[in-house]
Amino acid sequence: MAQIVGGFIMPHDPLITGNPEIADQAQVAAVEAAFARVVERVKALKADTAIVIGDDHFTMFGPHCLPQYLIGIGDVEGPEENWLRIERYTVPNNTALAEHIMNFGFERGFDWAVAKSLVLDHGTMIPIHKAVTPAGMRTIPIYTASGVTPLLRTKRAKELGQMIGAAVAAFPGDGRVVMYGTGGISHWVGTAEMGRVNVEFDRLVLGMVERGDVDGLVNLSDEYVLEHGGNGALEIRNWIVAMAAMPAGIRGELFCYEPMPPWITGIGIAELKLAA
Repeated sequence: MAQIVGGFIMPHDPLITGNPEIADQAQVAAVEAAFARVVERVKALKADTAIVIGDDHFTMFGPHCLPQYLIGIGDVEGPEENWLRIERYTVPNNTALAEHIMNFGFERGFDWAVAKSLVLDHGTMIPIHKAVTPAGMRTIPIYTASGVTPLLRTKRAKELGQMIGAAVAAFPGDGRVVMYGTGGISHWVGTAEMGRVNVEFDRLVLGMVERGDVDGLVNLSDEYVLEHGGNGALEIRNWIVAMAAMPAGIRGELFCYEPMPPWITGIGIAELKLAA
């Protein structure tokens, strides 16, 4: 039987690889150290697969196709963007587990959009490049509608995560899985406030992560998030999915928080620890 052995919250800011020079280098070093710590912890957990929850930024999809949630079950490579300073490479996919999660969802009222071939954007590729590939894991990329409207409802994001957790537990094969919830925290994309970081909002969200309070995240209204965290903070849906997939009683351990206006966002990395 497969099991979820851990989880992590992390950014997918494209400037992490695309233009690290513009940020304070002490902050950059702190972020890099936190990613390295994720890799160390994943290895200690003996995880073999990372389910990476991200969102598109009008790179993979567009007005012609805006899936609420999509799972990649076949060939995966990335990144799509050539300015990330990451040479495109093949990303190993755990296809057996991905197809199982897909079918498990179909049988329970989750009408997945499905991709048998994907070229990933930074929404999943940055976390994969920093914290999956170095750990030698396979991945399952899942995209949610948290970056472009119409948005996945936060309640449905929680339900999606719970279904994924149940699907992993029901998988007949062996597997040690970690959940990666990516994106955020406060940032304003393509608006007059672009570059603003709201430390108070970020601390509020990270406090919920540390308490394992997924319902607190679910109950943040989009209006509140837009006002205090910006349109980019709507990506907390990805965190909700990852947290909801975890077994009950999780607590978060913060690895780093860096407010980084040059990277246009508040950067947070944390481990979701299982109850002892």
